Amino acid sequence: MRRCESIRVLGGIVAGLRPRRLLVVAIAVIALLPIDISEAGWLPDLFKSSPKHVKPPKRAKSARQSTRPAKLARHRAPPKLHTTRLAALGPVALPPSVLKPSAGKCDPATFRIVLDVGHTAESEGAISARNVAEFAFNLRLARQIEERLKTEGFAETRLLLTEGKARPSLFRRVASANNLRADLLLSIHHDSVPNKMLEDWEFEGRKSHFSDRFSGYSVFVSRENPDFKTSLRFAELVAGEMKAQGFRYAEQYSQAIMGRDQHPLLNKEIGVYSYDELIVLRKTAMPAVLLEAGSIINRDEELKMGSPERRNSIAGGVASAVKEFCDPRWALFGPL
Repeated sequence: MRRCESIRVLGGIVAGLRPRRLLVVAIAVIALLPIDISEAGWLPDLFKSSPKHVKPPKRAKSARQSTRPAKLARHRAPPKLHTTRLAALGPVALPPSVLKPSAGKCDPATFRIVLDVGHTAESEGAISARNVAEFAFNLRLARQIEERLKTEGFAETRLLLTEGKARPSLFRRVASANNLRADLLLSIHHDSVPNKMLEDWEFEGRKSHFSDRFSGYSVFVSRENPDFKTSLRFAELVAGEMKAQGFRYAEQYSQAIMGRDQHPLLNKEIGVYSYDELIVLRKTAMPAVLLEAGSIINRDEELKMGSPERRNSIAGGVASAVKEFCDPRWALFGPL
């Protein structure tokens, strides 16, 4: 396939992607298409409506100009390219650096992610505006994420259910995750607010509490995790997918009004916070992330969090984040 045809194919791919991935596309284009320095001017045309002509290659230098010491010529020789085939582009030449496995590359068939169901049946976590325990929300969502990941090829996904009271159960779940030799842990939760922010109301004749003041998801990591950098990388992928689904993140955790529940905001664009003291994030031997999928103390958002559609959207976002974590090329081309 000629290069101009390849450019048109890539232009179609770019047009169908979300804005946050355009930079990734540009990098992939540079890596996947062999171009001379004199032809590099075509790349910006992928992102413009009016095409430009590619500059012709420079004239060959005269014999006098080209007679340089062989040692210098060898020093400036371009890296050897290897040819491979992509479904849409035909054979292309890839530099050796592209063929090396990336730091986050993994095999979905053997990659093991543990989905930690937040809280326990004995210690149920927050109570929603309609008197439903957080544990019930966590379990339903975790099961849907587990099903989605296994459907996407991550057969080693494990659902982690823990028994017992709150604090002892935290250490048990960490020990269980470490014994499973997991590559990644994602702890599933649903959000509430501090008691001082709650208001009273009645639902179906029962006294309850609510707070419609705040809503949204949030993602947490611990800077004391043994692999904080990888934890943060996965957290940003999850939060980015949540935002791409059209969800807003909960901004209150960066505000002084939260008191001791205030946390540093590590990524203000997509809502990633640090929660350094959290045991399930700090003590695990693998990278760990906690997802507060949404607020169940907010009366409107509680209804949305209880819907299969919302759970399916979140499960799809998490699956996309895991695939990108394993191989960034998933974001562009799917499995290669």
